Amino acid sequence: MHGPTLSDLTDRAREIFRLVVEGYIASGQPMGSKALAGPGGVNLSPASIRSVLQELQDAGLLAAPHTSAGRMPTEVGLRLFVDGIMQVAEPTVAERAQIERGLAHGGTIENALAAASSALSELSAGAAVVMVPKREPRLVQISFVPLSPVRALAVLVSEDGGIENRVIDLPEPVGAAVLEQAGNYLTSRLQGRTLGEASGVVRAEVDGGRSALDAASADLVQRGLVVWTQDAAARPVMVVRGQANLLDEAALSDIERVRQLLDELESAEAIARVLDAAREAQATRIFIGSENRLFSLSGSSVIASPWRDSEGRVVGVVGVIGPTRLNYARVVPMVDFTAQTLGRFIGQDGFSRK
Repeated sequence: MHGPTLSDLTDRAREIFRLVVEGYIASGQPMGSKALAGPGGVNLSPASIRSVLQELQDAGLLAAPHTSAGRMPTEVGLRLFVDGIMQVAEPTVAERAQIERGLAHGGTIENALAAASSALSELSAGAAVVMVPKREPRLVQISFVPLSPVRALAVLVSEDGGIENRVIDLPEPVGAAVLEQAGNYLTSRLQGRTLGEASGVVRAEVDGGRSALDAASADLVQRGLVVWTQDAAARPVMVVRGQANLLDEAALSDIERVRQLLDELESAEAIARVLDAAREAQATRIFIGSENRLFSLSGSSVIASPWRDSEGRVVGVVGVIGPTRLNYARVVPMVDFTAQTLGRFIGQDGFSRK
């Protein structure tokens, strides 16, 4: 997304541009020359203001939804405002307390994520989402059950009593002895560990020929690892709250955009990919409209920040989804504070997994 820089604008154009963007974010309505010349506006005639508005429109920073209407910022204009003009407003004491309140009682991590996302949604007037990779269980047993000559069911038993099953396709028929050998081998290597902790050891042994497995069993072990590690990575814990906040009067005037946005919010896997783009960021990231492929059709923005554990490792992402006229100056520090709070509280004792 390219456009003019602040240095390309005169002081007068920069001030009018700021007022248009701030007025649009506050009201959701285009800003006209009369409003800009009113109290708190610029000391110029409406005719002079219209001339500057046209210059800003020609530069791609503003757009006119109708011939006689005022101007509203384009995505390029919003990006320039966010990066160069916006003055953030730190959360108030009351807002900080509201975010922290739901995390102060311990309980399950899932409940903590729900509390944080509910508070953030209420305060931001957007849809809040919190994501953390699904915890890998510590294992006690893995076995393979034949379904057909070329398909097997992998059964994983964890220390907490959980049982999960996945179907594995085999390149050629294998017998019960091969299935038993592969299961016994994996059980001996995985017991008491997560799959992620043990997979490197297992793969090194199999690839190096040190596993004492025949070729068929070794292939089955490798296929089992691929299925399980891919599956764990694709199953984040994600909580979304406040979708109803997106159905304001301005949004309801464009039912198709609302339908598109709600469809997008139903795709947990797609939202996870959006948030994953913020995992390696050092600070809060802002995606405006078409800067993010998922929400480009609905014209929505995403503000997201990674949250870290006590050792500084990224363990999840928290964000707000809303219209492009989000109050960025207020929401950006609010998302950042929520990320810091999640990292601080969930790293303490008193939180558990379901």
